[in-house]
Amino acid sequence: MKRTSITTAFAVALTLGLTSCGSDNQPDNPGDDTVNAKDIDYTSANSKSWHNYMINVALLLSDDAQSLCDAWTVSYNGDEPFAATFKNHSKGAYQSALNCLEQIVDGCADIANEVGTAKIGDPYNLYMAGRTEEALYAVESWYSWHSRDDYTNNIRSIRNSYYGSLDGTVNTHSMSALIAEADPDFDARLKAAIQKAADDIQAIPQPFRNHINSSEANVAMESCASLEALLSNDLKRALNSMSGNDEMLDAIVESYVDEVVVPTYRNLVSCNNALRDAVNRLARNPSDAAFESACDAWLEAREPWEKSEAFLFGPVDQLGLDPNMDSWPLDQNAIVQNLNTGSFDNLDWSDGDSDDVIEAAQNLRGFHTLEFLLFKDGQPRRIKE
Repeated sequence: MKRTSITTAFAVALTLGLTSCGSDNQPDNPGDDTVNAKDIDYTSANSKSWHNYMINVALLLSDDAQSLCDAWTVSYNGDEPFAATFKNHSKGAYQSALNCLEQIVDGCADIANEVGTAKIGDPYNLYMAGRTEEALYAVESWYSWHSRDDYTNNIRSIRNSYYGSLDGTVNTHSMSALIAEADPDFDARLKAAIQKAADDIQAIPQPFRNHINSSEANVAMESCASLEALLSNDLKRALNSMSGNDEMLDAIVESYVDEVVVPTYRNLVSCNNALRDAVNRLARNPSDAAFESACDAWLEAREPWEKSEAFLFGPVDQLGLDPNMDSWPLDQNAIVQNLNTGSFDNLDWSDGDSDDVIEAAQNLRGFHTLEFLLFKDGQPRRIKE
């Protein structure tokens, strides 16, 4: 997940007259008669612009998901698919199966650290420093109240990478199977740490945005830190001690690509196509039920993305697809401006554009922009006259 400055997000929040974290869903902000992000609703007056914005964002998500899958399975930068490069490990940074396994472990450790120190930790630290409004805007996926499940699915991406499967079973050709044979106690400890991190995140009271400073959030951060340490230190050391088992390591890398990465990205394509279709149906025949269906499709499309965050390397990084799809926090002021003008030319970018142009475009698209347009206070939006 590409994160922009929390300070910048807070400045946007103040510009919009947005609200602070508390026990209520969205406290009022009296004295401001502007239409701000917390108050804006889908109505007959803005429906055309709202439809066009949702359609554009959903189409871009679908296209980005397809580009990512194609880069792994069809062709990457006009060359062989990245899946072949990674499995053959004969180019660039990937000169051996061990190099590839180290990359996999680094990805797992990075997301364990991000969940603990950024996704949960940033809001927690801001809140404890008395910066409660900034804390709220540091919480990812709070429009849908889906934060805990997002973070849990990030931990599931670690499990899938270590187990070599998507269903919680241990693949014969996996890091877990290899470690279990050499050191069953460590394998058991690592599996327990993965499960504990997921369980402790789920134990945070729902929604997380209303329980940023809870004791359960503190426990979840500690569990993520413990998991990151096991991955970065112990698992890497264990794998390095097996560097001579080339045939076995090759099989693990190949299975990881074929059984974890590629199926996850194919599911991402399928779910984002379904999301695009649900948004189109909503635009053609607006109703509360159509909003509910589109929200359900968003939740389903979100899952494979979050379960891919342990492998944010290769095309997803180099093609800018992570920030395209998952930038957070949003530029809510610019989103409302787009709705007001009905112009959406600023959602896309091209090679050669400045960093500022690219970042501005990425902050107006992706999962969270669509989340903002579909959800309010953890529920599907309702049609208002």
